[in-house]
Amino acid sequence: MEARSSDATVAMGGRVVEPSVSNALPHFVPLLIFPLVFAAAMYGGWWLAGPFVFFMLADRFDHLFGLEERNMDPATTRESQLFLYKLSLWLWAAFWPVAFVFALWQVLVVGRLSLWEIGVTAAILTLVAQTVFIVGHELVHRRTPWERRLGEFLLASVSYPHYATEHVYIHHPRVCTPLDPGSAPKGLSFWQYLPAEVANNLVGAWEFERRRLTRRHLPLWHYTNAFWRYAVQIVFWYGLIFWWGGPWPLLLYLALCGSVVFSMKISNYVQHYGLRRIRMPSGRFEPVKPRHAWSAAYKFTNWLYYNMQRHADHHTSNRRYPLLQHHGEAASPQLPGSYAQMNGMALFPKRWFETIDPLLDRQRAQFYPEIDDWSAYDSRAFAARPDAFDVIAEIHAAAPGLAEWINRSPALLDTLREREFTDLELPEGFLSDAESEAIARCGLARLYWTHELSLSEMRAQLDDIPVQDAGEAVEAALEWSNGKVFQIAVHAMRGSLSVSEATTALSRVAEASIVTVLSAVEEDFADRGVPEASGGVAVAVPGPLADGGALPGAELDVRFVYDGGPARYYEALCRRFRKALRALSRNNLLLAPVPRGGLGGLHSLAEFEEQLRNPDSGRELAALARARCVFVSGDDEIEERFAQALRDAPGRSAAREAPLAELREAAPSEVEPDPPSRDTASRTATDIAALGHGPAR
Repeated sequence: MEARSSDATVAMGGRVVEPSVSNALPHFVPLLIFPLVFAAAMYGGWWLAGPFVFFMLADRFDHLFGLEERNMDPATTRESQLFLYKLSLWLWAAFWPVAFVFALWQVLVVGRLSLWEIGVTAAILTLVAQTVFIVGHELVHRRTPWERRLGEFLLASVSYPHYATEHVYIHHPRVCTPLDPGSAPKGLSFWQYLPAEVANNLVGAWEFERRRLTRRHLPLWHYTNAFWRYAVQIVFWYGLIFWWGGPWPLLLYLALCGSVVFSMKISNYVQHYGLRRIRMPSGRFEPVKPRHAWSAAYKFTNWLYYNMQRHADHHTSNRRYPLLQHHGEAASPQLPGSYAQMNGMALFPKRWFETIDPLLDRQRAQFYPEIDDWSAYDSRAFAARPDAFDVIAEIHAAAPGLAEWINRSPALLDTLREREFTDLELPEGFLSDAESEAIARCGLARLYWTHELSLSEMRAQLDDIPVQDAGEAVEAALEWSNGKVFQIAVHAMRGSLSVSEATTALSRVAEASIVTVLSAVEEDFADRGVPEASGGVAVAVPGPLADGGALPGAELDVRFVYDGGPARYYEALCRRFRKALRALSRNNLLLAPVPRGGLGGLHSLAEFEEQLRNPDSGRELAALARARCVFVSGDDEIEERFAQALRDAPGRSAAREAPLAELREAAPSEVEPDPPSRDTASRTATDIAALGHGPAR
């Protein structure tokens, strides 16, 4: 039975804890650290061990005191009965700035401590400051302005006041969805999670304030922008340290703040790791429930950290910490240890995944038995493009290879919104039967990719992209090519294109992008003022790219043949050609990456003819016999002379027939199928899954 936050005490079998002095006193335990901090900062020496011993005993005390699964009843507890609980929190918030300033005074002004004692004192402040986020977090959720401002001031003491905006207005409404960078998907390690989370906190808070002011028709610099307060608070703390110690202590302070933020991010990672709210048919995500945060019931840790481990209930209510409910296994996934223990484990991804992923799988089976495949929810693509969930789920189910593509580069999904693609996607139900719809949909895609989008039209599209040099041309061609390859693959996955039609279109995409890049290189080379040479150079491609059989992962084999001179001119030009083509092949969904030193060498026409007469092997002759010139620099007649050399090659016909004969023996002739039925589309989806399994880049 799921325990709802409004009747949690009933769900827990009526196990109620009453608000009282004796029950409130344990929450004053965190205050015991401050006398130890004062003594350590004042006397140094063995006094420095006190705070470390205090925190080291927490784990032992958890085992000593056991679990606390009782709840205070929020329906019958009056606000006045919570005064002592609130007082313990307020006192911590008041003591921390005093202790912090006192320790800084001892370190920077008094100068009684030695260098090693200063380092240990900084470590102590870092340990204590971890509670800053817990207390500050509790305060920024309160309705009274003075509590929220106090929470911001505490957060500013560790250089993170914008957390007050990001946490309340971004994390809470978006928790356990891909819209929240603080909710780590399954399989993402803490070290992968950390950089994006820190960056998104600041950017997200700033964007929220900007949108809020825009909605109110106020300028960004209006005094109600919370970042003005944050800036003043930050300046206070940094100014104080600079006043007392100069510039060098600022570096120590930055390291201290970074360590505190680091520890807070570990806790954020643990609290929601792998948990996901289900996307409903309406496109909205299900409401937040206790199942969307990990819980723990260790009594002493909850005393020490103000019920932080009851995070599941925190997201379903805005209660003060003593009223937070513990939800058992029937409502919320349970961690195998305290938050402190699990935070340490999260630093070691292998151990973390081995421990938590099986628990996560059981949680999913328990709460969502109707969902068998979670790969779409766990994908990087969903995190980057949450509004494209339907197509992401379709791709994950039908073509794992394409799923790898979109998880590496979610921007590919944007190509499915282009009119070029959507015009071919006829809606379901526009004809009387599914078979007719499939025929019509297939016909549109075939007409476009085999006739309308010709090689010249592809070149025209690339020419419309403004670039200033060959480097920009490579970037533009790579982005354009990847988008087209992905569109073709999705059409093939859905059965709108046969595999043979897809490979023909892919070959055109490869040629268009190659020619565009080579043209830009030629223009750059001419712009250098190099004296023109006589004759020209032909750039040819053999193999599948030449005869329309390109598949993802195709090797880029290019031959350069020149006629005329001087040779050093063509050598310099072809070095630039090779460099640009290697750049084009990197992160390319269609072309395999070309290693440094790869691609064919430069040969004169006479050398090429000699190579055709005396090939190294029959395979070499077969490859050259299938070569096709795709680009010419200089004299256009080099293309005809290159083609004539191929026509005059001895044994050319036999070389071309050899692979065809092998194919005839290996498999029966393929008969072009009728427009696909649902079963045919399913078979094509299987074929395109193989297309999507290009080499990882």
